[in-house]
Amino acid sequence: MASVPTKPDEKTKKNDALATAILKNKDKPNRLFVENLEKDDNSVISMSPAKMDELGMFRGDTITLKGKKRKETVCILLPDEACPDGKILMNKVVRHNLRVRLGDTIT
Repeated sequence: MASVPTKPDEKTKKNDALATAILKNKDKPNRLFVENLEKDDNSVISMSPAKMDELGMFRGDTITLKGKKRKETVCILLPDEACPDGKILMNKVVRHNLRVRLGDTIT
């Protein structure tokens, strides 16, 4: 006896959509990798101008950074042409305040 193919019901379609959504990479433009900044100013971070445009930020904006363990700090944003798009430059003091290391991800 041959099996008859059946149409997937609504519940199966919903579960398939949920599984697909979990497996897809979510676009999070505000998630950036931490890199070292050699400047001595503890209240300044740098980002590429292209990333600043993508996030709708301007030179001199005050932004809140979120690190590990629910730690937050406020810094002033400056553009840096040498910074890659997916990275953010901050000095040792800011990294310590956020409890992050080089290569960690912040929001």
